[in-house]
Formats: sequence, C-alpha cells, structure tokens
Amino acid sequence: MNSVKQSLAFVVSGSLILATAQAARADDVAQSMAQPSAQTVQQVTSGLEQLVAPIALYPDSLVAQILAASIHPNEVVEANGWMQENSSLVGEALAQAVDQQNWDPSVKALTQFPLVLANMARNLSWAWTLGNSYQHAPQDVLDVIQVMRQRAQQAGNLMGTPQEMVTTEGQTIMIQPAETDTVYLPEYDPWLVYGAPIGVYPGWAPVPGLIATDPDVIFALGIGIGAYARFGWGWHHWGADWHGHRVVYNQSTYLPHHFASADRPNIYGPPSMIGHADGFHDRGSQSQLGMHDGVYHGFSHFGTASTFAFHGRPSFGGGVHFAGGFHGGGFHSGGVHGGGFHGGGHR
Repeated sequence: MNSVKQSLAFVVSGSLILATAQAARADDVAQSMAQPSAQTVQQVTSGLEQLVAPIALYPDSLVAQILAASIHPNEVVEANGWMQENSSLVGEALAQAVDQQNWDPSVKALTQFPLVLANMARNLSWAWTLGNSYQHAPQDVLDVIQVMRQRAQQAGNLMGTPQEMVTTEGQTIMIQPAETDTVYLPEYDPWLVYGAPIGVYPGWAPVPGLIATDPDVIFALGIGIGAYARFGWGWHHWGADWHGHRVVYNQSTYLPHHFASADRPNIYGPPSMIGHADGFHDRGSQSQLGMHDGVYHGFSHFGTASTFAFHGRPSFGGGVHFAGGFHGGGFHSGGVHGGGFHGGGHR
C-alpha cells in the first residue's frame, strides 16, 4: 500500500511540474507575441521607411493613387505596356481610351503620370510589396509616410514652393499642387532626401527622368490634368485621410475592384514589359508585431525588405523606352501637347 501511495505521489508531483513548465512556456510565448522587442519594432519600421521612401514626398492625391494601384500589380504592368503602345494618343482622346479599359480606377488615374506608372512596372517587387503592406496595415504605411515627410522637412528638403503647397496640422504634413490644373511632379533621390541616408530598396532600378541624382527636390515637369477632369477616376477624386489612415476615393474609403495583391504579379506578361523571368519569390514572412499573417509580405521577420528574386531581368533594353515619347500626359520633345508636361523650375 505504501508503495502504491509513493508511486501515486510521484505521478502527481511530476504532473504538477510538467503543468507548471507548460504554463510558464505559454506565458513566455504570449508575452513575446504581445510585447515585441524594441529592436523588432525598429527593424520593421525601418523596412517600411525603405518601402515608402520613393513616394512619401509626392502630393497627397498621387500618394493615394499609387497606394491603391499597387494593389493591382498586374494591371500596372498591363497599363504601362498599353501606354507605350498607344503613345500617339493625346489629351481627351487618351483619357477616353483609358476610360474604356477594364483597370482599377487607381491604375487609370496613374496614366496621367506615365513615369510613375513606368517606375511601378519596372520595380514590380517593390510595387507589389507596397500594395500588400497597405492592404494589411494601412495605418502603419500612412504613419511612416508622415514620419518620412517630417524627416525631409527637418533636412530642409520639404517646403512650400511655387509648384506645391506644404501645410502642417499638428504632426500631419499635407502636400497639394499650387495650381488646380497642373501637378508638378517632384524629383528627388529617395535614399538621400530624408537626411540620414536610407538603404536602397533591393533590386531598385531607377527610371530616367523621375529620380534626381542629389539630395535636393526639384520640379522639372508640370503635368496637365485638365483633360482627365470629367472622368470619375481623375485627380480630384483621390485623397489621403491621414487621421483616418485610409486612401479616399470619391469621398469614401477606397475599395479595390478586386484584391489583386493576394496574387503575385504575372511576371510572364505582357512580353513587351517583362521578359525571360522564371520566378517571382516572396521570401518574407509575417511580422512579429502580433498582426495578421502576411501583414508585411516582402519583409523578413527581422523587418528587412525581401529581395524578391527575379531570375532574368525586365526587358527594358537598358532603359525605359517610350516609343518616341509620351504625348498628352507624357513627354514630347520641345513642347507641350494635350494634357502633357509643362516645363517647371528648380527649387
């Protein structure tokens, strides 16, 4: 009987020790998930800074269009190829042709800014990561854009000019065109303009005419938006609600016409834009901030940007070719056509 009692006591004691150990382990896991380390938070934040750096100093409505369009990377590539194939269209004719396409309104809106569209198509992994991050964590993305604007302002690289208005409400910095019918696209080096240098996004390929080669912000191109005014996807239909942390389309929260960023971009087409690539790999994993799975697709669990390895390279032939230039919303040598580019000044 004593032997049985001793055995039973041993079993009970062992069970208690095991249960205590399991409870302690569960507490440790819960604490690690609920309270990420300062290092983890900083790493993820740094990754987002690198992600939004190329667009943070654009006017609010353009930022909204880019965030929305980045949810549709396949349509971005398609629209960019279509713009090159239809470079003869100008002004109202171009706007009408764009309106007939089955693209998301945000992608249609970006046809007003061919260089921005070309940049997204060329840096497709960056665009896809941006869209996926905004879809799953819009507050974080918009907050980091504000942080980057504050840094640029402190570095003396963000201020009001004849081309754009920069206003501040509390900690929120808003950027708007100075003219109602012309948007001057700021050119800047996204890795230098914010004061302390930022690491270049992996695989980043700058589009000529869009990125400045020094820390200053310049305004060389004014883009006429009048030809697009009567279409429901035009400039004045977009905005950024910084306090509500959302992209605004037609005075409501933007909702994509389909959730394209759940799928990786179709890197096999169209052939004129992407060539000989045999894989698009997201090596990222979910962040350690206790958010939903896949919040920061394209970032490793250390918060750094994934390389999104392309085997092969986009077939731009050493550069971005515009088949003789953009017309009506694009370049034209020696002049302005339709709603195209106007010469601007340097700050």
